[in-house]
Amino acid sequence: MKVGVVSDIHSNLVALEAVLDDLPDVDALVCAGDVVGYNPWPAECVDALRERDVPTVMGNHDRMVATDRNFGGNGMAQAGVRHAKRELNDVQRGWVERLPRERTLFDGRVKVVHDHPEVQDRYTYPEAFGPHLLGDEAVLILGHTHVQHHERYDEGTVLNPGSVGQPRDRDPRAAYAVLDVEAATVEEHRVGYDVARVAEAIRESGLPDATAERLADGR
Repeated sequence: MKVGVVSDIHSNLVALEAVLDDLPDVDALVCAGDVVGYNPWPAECVDALRERDVPTVMGNHDRMVATDRNFGGNGMAQAGVRHAKRELNDVQRGWVERLPRERTLFDGRVKVVHDHPEVQDRYTYPEAFGPHLLGDEAVLILGHTHVQHHERYDEGTVLNPGSVGQPRDRDPRAAYAVLDVEAATVEEHRVGYDVARVAEAIRESGLPDATAERLADGR
């Protein structure tokens, strides 16, 4: 079974559409959270996953929208949450509110979380990867850092597909991965999209200029 893996879409519909168009033939698609936040199209991105019935976990930006909370000290993140709360209708917000913290899929072989399997909101960068992150699953999927990476160990595989909507590894192209569940192998993918179009839409939506500027740099 081949599974497309996405994370950290962050309301970037243009990048998400580029990924969906670029995605090779897969049997399923899963998302490691943060569907909303930062960028202009939270409702459209929620619908893209909701209507495809994509198994998705709740990211920290999703949680801020679901719980009527917001971030402290991060103006870009705060603005994205406020924008999502305005844009989502009751059906879309209800879908976000029902997202679980984690999912176990494919007969227990794959576990999906947004951040860290034990500590909510902890950033798990590639240097922190290790077999200690794995439980009974063969593959652990996580996101949150916006940095694409995977490692394979005797105990299993740890995978971050990178960010669809706001990469932070100095590569502005949208990131995703394809997982072969049986073989526990991973193919990392990048695809270009119209960053200038997204930047223009960010500014037209009244979101911070800095949110637009970071996309071209992949940071």
